[in-house]
Amino acid sequence: MPAPPPQPPRRHVLVLGGTTEARSLAAALAAHPAGLRVTTSLAGRTARPEAPAGEIRTGGFGGAEGLAEWLRAHRVDALVDATHPFAASITANAARATAATGVPMVVLRRPGWGPVPGDRWYDVPSLAAAAEALPGLGDRVFLTTGRLGLAAFAHLAEQHFLVRSVERPDPPLPPHTEILLARGPFTVADERELLRAHRVDVLVTKDSGGEATAAKLTAARELGLPVVVVRRPPLPDGVTAVPDVAGVLGRLGLGSEATEGAAQAEGTA
Repeated sequence: MPAPPPQPPRRHVLVLGGTTEARSLAAALAAHPAGLRVTTSLAGRTARPEAPAGEIRTGGFGGAEGLAEWLRAHRVDALVDATHPFAASITANAARATAATGVPMVVLRRPGWGPVPGDRWYDVPSLAAAAEALPGLGDRVFLTTGRLGLAAFAHLAEQHFLVRSVERPDPPLPPHTEILLARGPFTVADERELLRAHRVDVLVTKDSGGEATAAKLTAARELGLPVVVVRRPPLPDGVTAVPDVAGVLGRLGLGSEATEGAAQAEGTA
């Protein structure tokens, strides 16, 4: 009998991940009936991350040039940047690498937060600007900006900081700092009790978006506390974002089958 015709290579999608949305996207792509090859790249900064569906690689690429070389060597057909909204350097490198290789790029970003009546928000463009705003807002600070970038607050010796992060932050830290290791999601009741128990005067947060850590904003509103919100860095010129997995699938020309497959896969996990 004649040999069967050779099968075309599977379409390869690289997901720059580490977020909840990246895991959902990887599940959707891996469940697609077209039999896609899905590789999720993790930065390796978090110990014991939750494994996404498909293949996994860990560590940096070596800047835009290294990423471009990886895209060529592994015959990537599309790149999805589903990293944290504040991972500006990764997004910039991805934009340069895809421009150099001609690989299509999609950015997946969860919608940001917005104030509602009753909020006392102070928008700032950076962690350094947040540190500058604190002396006039309160002495006991609940700092929920993650474990990176805390050096921006290290010079503030008059305030007491409660720092919450998934993993212990590295120094330098403010001299009066209490570390709280915890991972969301958090409830409004728990956040309200935490703010009261630690006698928090002001909350500092990045505009990460999503529901997992939004309860602190509601609790702060209920207690009348000011909130310093660090706004997201802008996307590179010419790059736009979609807000959800369905938007990515539409950009990739895949359709609803992947969403349905991902739901079935999550239901049996």
